[in-house]
Amino acid sequence: MAMIETLKKPSRIQRRNRKKILDAALEVFSQFGFRGATLDQIATEAGLSKPNILYYFDGKEAIYHTLLQGLMETWLDPLRALVHDGDPKAELLDYVDRKLAMSRDFPRESRLFANEILQGAPLIKDALDGELKALVDEKAALIQQWIKEGQIAPIDPHHLIFSIWSLTQHYADFDVQVRAVLGAREPFAEAGSYLKTLFTKLLTP
Repeated sequence: MAMIETLKKPSRIQRRNRKKILDAALEVFSQFGFRGATLDQIATEAGLSKPNILYYFDGKEAIYHTLLQGLMETWLDPLRALVHDGDPKAELLDYVDRKLAMSRDFPRESRLFANEILQGAPLIKDALDGELKALVDEKAALIQQWIKEGQIAPIDPHHLIFSIWSLTQHYADFDVQVRAVLGAREPFAEAGSYLKTLFTKLLTP
């Protein structure tokens, strides 16, 4: 009778350590980028030894790739939620809100993604050309349909999506600059209202 080898599930300690490593790596990579970050920095941030880090991951690139894979899914989720059944203007304004909330709640992730793109996206280029492009093209076709039906103003769908990305992610990627200019004012408390007004005017036929 053949023996069936079963994979052991990670223990609670293993899951906890893996999460500590990924959290620490996110902090380090978002500050220094992939090239500037080191395993020693990640180990120090995680409160673990370097050999302990290498027990869970093959190296710095493996940690970075794991973070980017999870980030890509998180980053695309708000766009996936854009559906045909709702009111077009409300759907797009809700998408703006979701993207702004991501910048508020996940600033390190946003900076990590931006750093990867600025380096030419060496580890996620295939995902950009494949999954991301397919999803953006799908939603651009939906926006074009709304335009054809006269429900929103005529505007290039792809560049509309680019504008939403840039105007919302700015608050995460340039947080220090934004807060330096605004002083004591809370940027996200004001940004939501401003962006709603801006895109409402842009989308209204």
